Amino acid sequence: MQTKLFLISILFLGLVNITLAQKGSLKQKIEQIIQSKRADVGVAIYGFEKNDTLSINGNTHFPMQSVYKLHLAFAVLNSVDKGKLKLNQKIWVSKSDLLHDTWSPLREKYPNGNIELPLKEILTYTVSQSDNVGCDLLFRLIGGTSEVNRYIHSIGIQNIAIMATEQEMSRDWNVQFTNWTTPIASLQLLKMVDEHKILSKDSHAFLWETLLGTTTGNKRLRGDLPEETPVAHKTGSSGKNENGISAAVNDIGIICLPNGKHFAISVFVSNSLEEDQVNEKIIAEIAKIAWDYYQ
Repeated sequence: MQTKLFLISILFLGLVNITLAQKGSLKQKIEQIIQSKRADVGVAIYGFEKNDTLSINGNTHFPMQSVYKLHLAFAVLNSVDKGKLKLNQKIWVSKSDLLHDTWSPLREKYPNGNIELPLKEILTYTVSQSDNVGCDLLFRLIGGTSEVNRYIHSIGIQNIAIMATEQEMSRDWNVQFTNWTTPIASLQLLKMVDEHKILSKDSHAFLWETLLGTTTGNKRLRGDLPEETPVAHKTGSSGKNENGISAAVNDIGIICLPNGKHFAISVFVSNSLEEDQVNEKIIAEIAKIAWDYYQ
C-alpha cells in the first residue's frame, strides 16, 4: 500500500511539474512578445477548465477607455433584473444628445435625433459597436459614473475606478486615466460573465450575444485566431496624443476553442509609442499563444 501511495505521489508531482513548466513556457513566450515594444503591457489569462491564472503586470493600473462599457452593461442589466428598467422600454434621444466629434454609429443611423429608442438597441450599440453617445445616455439613465462604480465594487471587484463619461474624457487627455482597472480585476468580471451568477438567465444571454457581436478591434484578440472562433469581447481605444503616444489599446474577453474549452483574457497596452497596428498585433499574438496553450 505504501509503495502504491508513493508511486501515485510521484506521478502527481510529475504532472504538477509538467503543468508548471508549460505555464512557465506560456509566460515566457508572452514576455518575449512585449519586451521589445515601446509600451506598457498588462496581461491576465484564466483557463476555466484548468482553473489556472497567469498574469504579467496583472495588478498595475491601466486606463480602460471603452472597456468600461462592459461594466456599464452589467450595471444596466442589474437594474433590468431588479425591475427598475426594461430592455424594451423607450428612451428619448434628443438631437442635442448626438454629439459630434465622437465615435457614434447610433448618431449615423439617427442623425436627426428626437426619437424614442428601446433600451435594448442603445445597449447593443454601446457594447457591440462601442458607441460613445449611447454610453453617456446609459450613464445618465442609471445615475452616473458614481453609481456604476458603486455597483461594480458591490459585486466584489475592487481594483477599478469609473469616474468620467465619454464626453468628459474627450475634453481632456488626462481624464481617461481616472477610469482605470487592472488585468486581474478584468478577469474577475469575465469570470462573472461565464459563471451566470450575477445576472439573470435572460440578461446573461443578452450580454453574451452582444459581446459575441462586437464589431470593433477585430485585429486584436480575434486577429490571429481562426476566423470562426467565438470571441465575446470588449475593446477600448484612446487614439494618439500630440506626442504620438497611445494611452490605451485594450481588449478583454472570453475565447472558445474547438475542443470545448475556453479561457478569459485581458490585454492592456498603454503609454505606447508604437503604431496602432503594432499595438493590436501585440494583443493578437498573445491571444494566439494562449489559444495554442489551451488546445
